[in-house]
Parts: sequence; structure tokens; C-alpha cells
Amino acid sequence: MISVPFSALEVAMVQTGARAVDTLKDTGEFARRLEDLGYRRLWYAEHHHSPAIGAFPPVVLTAHAAASTSSIRLGSGGVLAPNHAPIMLAEQFGTLAGLHPGRIDLGIGRGPGTFDEATARALRRGAGPTTDDEYRDDVAATLRFLVDEIDLGTLPEPWLLASSTAGAALAAEAGLPIAFAHHIRPDNTRAALHHYRERFAPSRWCPRPRVLVCVETVCAETEREAARLTGPMDVIKAGLLMGRGDSPFPTPEAAAAHTFTAEETKALAAFHAHQAYGSPETVAQRLADVVTVTGADELMLVTPVYAPADRLRSYELVKDHVMLPAAA
Repeated sequence: MISVPFSALEVAMVQTGARAVDTLKDTGEFARRLEDLGYRRLWYAEHHHSPAIGAFPPVVLTAHAAASTSSIRLGSGGVLAPNHAPIMLAEQFGTLAGLHPGRIDLGIGRGPGTFDEATARALRRGAGPTTDDEYRDDVAATLRFLVDEIDLGTLPEPWLLASSTAGAALAAEAGLPIAFAHHIRPDNTRAALHHYRERFAPSRWCPRPRVLVCVETVCAETEREAARLTGPMDVIKAGLLMGRGDSPFPTPEAAAAHTFTAEETKALAAFHAHQAYGSPETVAQRLADVVTVTGADELMLVTPVYAPADRLRSYELVKDHVMLPAAA
């Protein structure tokens, strides 16, 4: 059993043949179930114009889930700073924190949230990619607006999302807790977190280094069932790893019939080695290894499987077989 707190990241996968709105139907109930299971927080990721992921603003999903729950922390994992005016981020999440004191997180990231350049430019009203200095300024301005201009009582808890040493350096400089995207760039995790801890500067937001590590996790009763559930995301991930962008989210049956190239198979195997898929015993060992290697203070699980019931079952099995009760 693992004693660190567990949390969840939702990326709103849209089933083949379904409408994006269909994925919204169980949002509130899913948040309530995770709360009952003892997960510390539930975050929503920002995506745009994807055939596999719904374009649902994290601030809206956070508001809906917060109205449906009473104790689980909720927020963005992350909201992408280049796509939003800093003052609007501060006002939106400051308002949520005022309505739900002590329960709102503001996870800030940098990526565009899309693989389509035209969509990225539309989000930024024609502007090109954000530079390092512009992103740094946006993060600083958001934090400043939270403190100086939002007078709603309890502030949201800010986190910086990172998948590289550069992101870790900014989190350390700003004195923010870091949420590291091990589920995206596992090869960067150790070096980036070492950099973060070595250079961390205490702030009003965080007195010491604080590390959350996000791990792709699919837990099922058997190894074979876990492999079946992992298949659809493997099809999408193969395209991402090969630089082709994402594709529609296939059924497990379609994924089982998919033929991967030798290069894709090698890339997927390398990625899988850093994540947690399998039976409860296998997942427990894999997640324990991540905690040992990274020194994570908290684990966040992302479970991109096809059926909502299977996704929830994965979280239930982790709760029953991996989470130490004291971590709930």
C-alpha cells in the first residue's frame, strides 16, 4: 500500500460514434464517486479541436463538479496561460475559490492544448507561440492579480504544470508546487524534479518544494483485461509519439485489430515502462516505483480508457488495493 495522497486527472475522452456532449452527462457523478473513494483532488485538462478529447473549459467543469461535491479539491490540470488573459484566470478561479473555500486549485500550464496551428492561433487571436519570457510574465501576472485584485476571501491554490526542466525552473523560481507530466514526458521527470528541488525559493504560496507526479494508470482485475483497456489510447499515443497528432478514440475491439509498426511498438514499450498498467498487484508495484524514483508527495492518475464504467473501476481497484487508508 502507498501512503502518499492520490488524485485524478480527467481528459474527457470522446468515444467513437458519440457526441462530445455525451461525455458530460456523468461528470458530476464521477466527481462524487472519486470523493467517496478518498481521492484528494480532481483536475480537468484544457484541450481544443481534438477528435478524441472534448473541448470543455476546465473552469466550467470545475464549477459543475464543485456544485456536485462537498470536500474533494477541484481545478485545472491545467488551464493554459497563453490562451487566456491573466486577469480573467484570476477572476474565474478566484470566484470559484470564493464560492467553494479551500477546495479550488489553479493549475497553470503552457502548451496550446491543440495540435492544430490554426486553432492555436484562433485561441491566441492570431498571435504566434508564446516565448519563455511571455509565459513567465503571464504566470507572474496571474498570481499578482489573485493577490492584488481579487477580494473574495480564500484564494485558489496555484500549481505550475511542467514536463521539462524549463518548466520546473519556473516553478522553483516562483515558489509554486509543481505538477509534473510524467504521463507525457517520463524521460524528463528525474532531472526536472532534481532541478526544481535544488533551486526552489519559498514563497507565500509554498514554503518548501512540493511535487505531484501524474502517471497514466489502467488497473483491471487481470493483466489481460488491463491490456485490452489500454489498447484504444495506445492507438492514439502511437500517432502522438510518431509526431502525427491525435486521432479519433477507437473502441477496444478496433484497437485490438489495429496493426502497429515496429517503430510504434518500440516507442509504446518505452513509454509503458514508465507508467502503470495491469492487475492491482502490478499497478501497486509500478506506482510504488514511481514514488521511490521521484520522491513524489502526491500521485495523480490519468486513466484514458474507452468506457466510463471501466475508468471508474480502475480508480476503485487502486483505492482498494493500492491506496493506504490514511491517504484518503
